[in-house]
Amino acid sequence: MELILEVDSLSYSYGKENVFENVSFSLRSGEVMCILGPNGSGKSTLIKCIAGIFKPATGSVHIMGENTASLGAGKIARRIGYVPQQNEVVFPFTVLDFVVMGRTPHISIFASPGAKDMKIARESLEMVGIGDLAERTLGSLSGGQRQMVLIARALAQEPTLLLLDEPTAHLDFGNQVLVLEAVQKLASSGISIVMNTHMPDHAFLVGSRAAALCNRRLLAVDEVAAVVNSEIMSSVYGVNVAVREIEDIKRKVCVAMLK
Repeated sequence: MELILEVDSLSYSYGKENVFENVSFSLRSGEVMCILGPNGSGKSTLIKCIAGIFKPATGSVHIMGENTASLGAGKIARRIGYVPQQNEVVFPFTVLDFVVMGRTPHISIFASPGAKDMKIARESLEMVGIGDLAERTLGSLSGGQRQMVLIARALAQEPTLLLLDEPTAHLDFGNQVLVLEAVQKLASSGISIVMNTHMPDHAFLVGSRAAALCNRRLLAVDEVAAVVNSEIMSSVYGVNVAVREIEDIKRKVCVAMLK
C-alpha cells in the first residue's frame, strides 16, 4: 500500500503551554487511524495541524511525500479533506449546492462550477448514501444527515486523505453507526482516514490502527489491538477499563468498570 501521510515529531503550543509534543505516525492508502484521548488532550488541534490550519511549533507533515509547509492552501485542499467537529450553516443552501462548494480548490477564482463539478458533487453524495437528499435544504436535515453532507463536501475535493474531527459527536446510536459505515466504505475505496473519537470501540469497528494521545504525548500508536487494551485505556481515561472478546460477534469491546 502507498504511503500517504507521515507525521514526524510534531509539536504545538498555545503561547508557552505545550498542547502536544513529539507526535509521530504514518498512514497508508485505505487505512483508518483512530486517535483516542480525553477532552483537552489536543486531538482536534492535532487534526488542524495535519490539515494545515494550524502551524506546528516543531516537526513536519508530509502528504504523498511532500511537506505541507511548502504547499499552498489550494494544493493542500486538493489532497486533504477536513471535516470539523461542528459546522453550523445559517444560509438556506440545498445539499447539492453546499457539497459543490467542496470543488472550490479545483475551480479558478472567477469561474463557476461546471458539469464535471456537479457530477462529482452528486457522486460524493452517493458515496455516503445520501444521494436522495440533494435537493433538500440543510436546515431540514437531521444531525446525522448533516454530518454525512459535511463528509460529502470534503469528498468533493477528491482528497487522498480525509480528516474527521469527532464525526459521531452529538449523534444518536443509529446515526453513529451510519457514519462509521460510511468511514468503512470510504477506506475500502482507498481513501486514507484520520479520525478523532472518544469511543475506543470505534477503533475496533473501523480502525486499521490506533493512537492514544494523553498528557501531551502519544502513549501508544500501533495496530488497534495493541493500543486499545485495558492497561492503556485505563491510563488514558483515568478510570478502570476492561477489554473483552465477545464470542458470538468475534470482536473485542471496551467497557468502563464503575467503582
